[in-house]
Amino acid sequence: MSEEKTKRTPIISVDVKSIKDKATEVKDKAVQAGASIGEKAGAALAEGKETAISKVQEDAGAIKNGVMHKKEQIQEGAIEVKEKVISVVDANGNGEIDIEDIIIVGLRTPGVRVNREAFLRAEFKKHYPTEVIDVIVEHNPAYANIPSDTIDKLADDVIKYERNYVSGISAVLGAPGGAAMLATIPTDIVQYYAYMLRAAQKLMYLYGFPEIEVKEGEQVFDSETINTLIVCLGTMYGVAGASNALKAMAKALGEGVQKQLMKKALTKGTIYPIVKEVSKWFGVKMTKEVFTGFFKKAIPVAGGVVGGGITFATFKPCCVRLKNTLKDTFLSNPGHIPSEEEIEIVEGMNA
Repeated sequence: MSEEKTKRTPIISVDVKSIKDKATEVKDKAVQAGASIGEKAGAALAEGKETAISKVQEDAGAIKNGVMHKKEQIQEGAIEVKEKVISVVDANGNGEIDIEDIIIVGLRTPGVRVNREAFLRAEFKKHYPTEVIDVIVEHNPAYANIPSDTIDKLADDVIKYERNYVSGISAVLGAPGGAAMLATIPTDIVQYYAYMLRAAQKLMYLYGFPEIEVKEGEQVFDSETINTLIVCLGTMYGVAGASNALKAMAKALGEGVQKQLMKKALTKGTIYPIVKEVSKWFGVKMTKEVFTGFFKKAIPVAGGVVGGGITFATFKPCCVRLKNTLKDTFLSNPGHIPSEEEIEIVEGMNA
C-alpha cells in the first residue's frame, strides 16, 4: 500500500533561486523605468522652466524698452519746454535765463518803473507842506529832517501794498494747468520780480537814493541801472556782499562821488565783482524756479493757491531785508558808522 501511494504522489520541484532572480530582474526594470520617467519628467519641467524664464525675460525687456522710450520722450519734452521758455524770457539774447533778463523784462512791464519825484510828492503830501516836499525831492527825506519813524512807516506801507498786489496776481496766473503753464510760468516769475523791483525803487527813494535811470534808450537799459538793481535784489535775498555794496554806494553818493566813478565801480571796478557773484547766484535760482516750477505747477487749480501763498510768504522778508539795509546808510542815517568793507569799496572808486 505504501509503495502505491508513493508512486501516485506527484513530485513538485520549486526553483527558489530562479524566482528570486526573476523578482530582482523585475525590480531592476521597474527602477530603470522609474528613473527614465523621472528623467523625462525632469527634462519636461526644465524645459517648461526655461520657457517661462525666457518669457519673463522677454516681458522684462519689453517693459524696460518702454520705460526708456518714455524717458526719452520726457527728456525731449523737457528740452522743448526749456527752449520755449528761454525764447520768451531771454531778453538780453545770451541763450540763458538770468537776473538781467528778469530785470529787463520786469522794467518793460507797465507800472513797474517809478518816477522818483512823483512818488515822493504823493507819499509826503498828506503830512508836509509843499516847501518841505520840495526839499525832499531836491535832496532826500532825511536831509529834510523827516523823522525816521515816519519814513519807516511809509516803507512798511509800500511793502504791504506791493506784497498784496503781487500775491493776487500770482494766484491768478498760477491757476491754469497743462499747456497754459508754458505761458504762465515765465509771466508768474517775471511779475514777481517786476513788483519786487518796483518796491525796491520806492524803498531806495524813501531812504535817500537819487533817481535810478529806468528809461530804456534804444531798446537797451543802461548797465549802471541793471547792476544797481542787481545789487538791490542781491540785498533782498541776502546774497553775500550785496548789502555792503549797497551801503558803499550810499556812502559814495552822499560824499559826492562823480557819476562816472560810480558807473565805473558798478560796471568795471570795486562793485562789479559783487555784481557778478550776485548774478551767478541768481542764475542758479532762475533755472530752478522756472523749470522746477513748470512740473510743480502742472497740477491745475492747486498750483494757483500754492503759487499765491508762496509769493505772499517770500516777498515780505526780501523787502524787509532791503529796508533794514537802506535805513542805516550814509544817506538815511546821519550817525551811520561805515564798515571796513564799505570804506574799502568807496576808496577803490577813487583809486
